[in-house]
Amino acid sequence: MADRTILVVGTYDTKDAELNYIREVIEAQGGRVLSMDVSVLGDPSAPTDISKHQVAQEGGSSIAQAIASGDENQAMQIMAQGGAALVSRLYSQGCFDAMIVLGGTMGTDLALDLCAALPLGVPKYVVSTVAFSPLLPPERIAADVQMILWAGGLYGLNSICKASLSQAAGAVLGAARAVELPDRSKPLIGMTSFGKSFLKYMVALKPELEKRGFEVAVFHATGMGGRAFESLAAQGAFACVFDFATQELGNHLCGSAISAGADRLTNAGRTGTPQIIAPGCHDLVDIVGWHPRPEKWKDHPSHAHNRLLASIVLSHAERRAVAAAHGEKLALATGPTALILPLRGVHELDRAGNDLHDPDGLLAFYDALKTTCPDGLELHEVDAHINDAAFADAALEIFDKWQADGLISN
Repeated sequence: MADRTILVVGTYDTKDAELNYIREVIEAQGGRVLSMDVSVLGDPSAPTDISKHQVAQEGGSSIAQAIASGDENQAMQIMAQGGAALVSRLYSQGCFDAMIVLGGTMGTDLALDLCAALPLGVPKYVVSTVAFSPLLPPERIAADVQMILWAGGLYGLNSICKASLSQAAGAVLGAARAVELPDRSKPLIGMTSFGKSFLKYMVALKPELEKRGFEVAVFHATGMGGRAFESLAAQGAFACVFDFATQELGNHLCGSAISAGADRLTNAGRTGTPQIIAPGCHDLVDIVGWHPRPEKWKDHPSHAHNRLLASIVLSHAERRAVAAAHGEKLALATGPTALILPLRGVHELDRAGNDLHDPDGLLAFYDALKTTCPDGLELHEVDAHINDAAFADAALEIFDKWQADGLISN
């Protein structure tokens, strides 16, 4: 039975055979296909459900203007703008359940915009000749996008590329059938953290918040997790945030590849979402563990977390710069904001007696942070480590007061 509709997107002038093969695989498994042509110069072998002219028009332009630009990059950006607007509108109208986009570098560039236009939870697949490539900026990759390498498929069908295309077609249809979209019946708390070897507060906080009638989603603050967190915060998806692992802010400031983007620590504040903040792991900058260490970090102490990830320990001056960045971001908040400073440390390795214990560095960060904190922010100093029960209790006390005052509702 044809139970799910898959939006199939690509340049049907040059990838007609491949896109139609994807259609055949989906339909052979009982799915339906809605086709969208994002090409500019040529035409498909048969009309698509959504023509290139409709796509360009949705972006406030036309195919004639795209051609007249004389620049394929500019022309494809016209199609990307129109395609993203169409994808968002058609999904909101219930026209499709999942999307798959096929492309080389041009098509992948467009695909990233289309995927970003869809809500988290909607299955979105990109079949690309540059999947998993460093060409793809992390900040443009939708939090839940799936990518499959289009091996041997640059020009024409063959048995090698059919293996990729058929897997992708089956995967997107299977995902559309199996996906359990986010349940909005309970108010959602967004929380950031690292694994329990570093940060432990979520173990105590999650069940307590659930007892209060809230759902809790904990985001791994290693770049893409922070992107997902910020994306949902920008949509106003959270009733409140417990942002206790702000290290991605320092990562971005220091040029690390493990970045959640320039808008980290801003979107909850901009939407007026109540936010409780603590600077967990602010003294560390994560880098890709298997890359050569950048020259600027050569003399810094470090911690090898695993073969993928290493953490650089910041100097006191660098911590003060990270503190100033925290203050700048928090100054953008328009809703209730509380900042908790755990005075005995901000991750398990900086406890007294452990390798990265540095009370002077912690004090340097806090002194700088307090001078940059915006007016109106609630500042709470807690004589505890971030992993102590007293820290979680302090966070819950703030939350309960805000809820009693009507700032948080469920």
